[in-house]
Amino acid sequence: MMSNLRLIGIIVGIGGLLWTFWYFRGQKWKRQIFFLSCLFNICLLSVSINPNLVNILADLFALKISQRGRLIALLILSNIFLWLILIQTRSIFFNQKRQFDLLHRKLAAKECENIQDLSERVKSVMILIPAFNEAENLEIFLKKIPDRILDREIGVLVIDDGSTDRTKQIVEQTGHLVVSNMINRGQGAASRLGYDILIDNGAKVIVTMDADNQHDPSEIHRLITPILDDKLDLVIGSRILGDSERTDAIRFWGVKLFSKLVSFLIGETITDCASGFKAFNADRIKEINLMEDQFQSGEVIVEAAKRGLRIGEVPITIGKREKGTSKKGSNISYGFNFLKMIISIWLR
Repeated sequence: MMSNLRLIGIIVGIGGLLWTFWYFRGQKWKRQIFFLSCLFNICLLSVSINPNLVNILADLFALKISQRGRLIALLILSNIFLWLILIQTRSIFFNQKRQFDLLHRKLAAKECENIQDLSERVKSVMILIPAFNEAENLEIFLKKIPDRILDREIGVLVIDDGSTDRTKQIVEQTGHLVVSNMINRGQGAASRLGYDILIDNGAKVIVTMDADNQHDPSEIHRLITPILDDKLDLVIGSRILGDSERTDAIRFWGVKLFSKLVSFLIGETITDCASGFKAFNADRIKEINLMEDQFQSGEVIVEAAKRGLRIGEVPITIGKREKGTSKKGSNISYGFNFLKMIISIWLR
């Protein structure tokens, strides 16, 4: 006599097959999800009709042919199936995230169509500054950036990352370029938008700097010289090799610890993996696959190493933040997310 559990399994299996064919008709057709759903329901239906099929699994996993052995075999199979679904779901999620990122960058970049003489205002050496509610700091910081360095004209592009203060107005008052994201997406996403704009308009060297007025513009020449001399493709400004006003000892030692981890993963010595003060060869940065929206400083290094870019460091000085508060969160959350990012990028 058929048990209630088997009867429920048959009903669910048949219902699942019918729902799969009904749901994935027409525009909703997704081949991989369709076949996974069909496979699951067919397996459920088959086992419900003939439980002895599970004995094959029990033998495969060297389990005794008993009710307990069958249940363990089913649990193992179901976990394998769930892992397949998880992998497929994450693949879909990352693809949609990538498409959203490209769409958002295209929409934000259209703002550049309204900027007169954009290609002339983009110099061969450009400073890129992602900024979120940093009007007070930018009002001081932008005045420090020189017009020429090493006898080369310097341009500035600020990506206003959905700020709600006067960030955009402050940049416009200084006469520098500014493009706004419609929403706050994070330093990494804002940087990608900036790379798109600058590379499309002929920049050769891109220097990223934080908007919090902690970096010293007088040190820019240290970062761009190795690139102009064609010795390096990515130059990182290191507070460990230079100096910094240590307002947070935990974060300082955390940077040293994570830098050791990054160095181990990429096979090159890096002393400051969290530095936002970097210089890029614009032609080579196009080769880097960047996806992180927030914790992108480590991503840049790992991806650059994977693509064979020449990486080096120079000493810099980092001051303390005078206005506003850090957007990076607490030490615990920042450290956890940074670690998760480094591992996921290395495994990507």
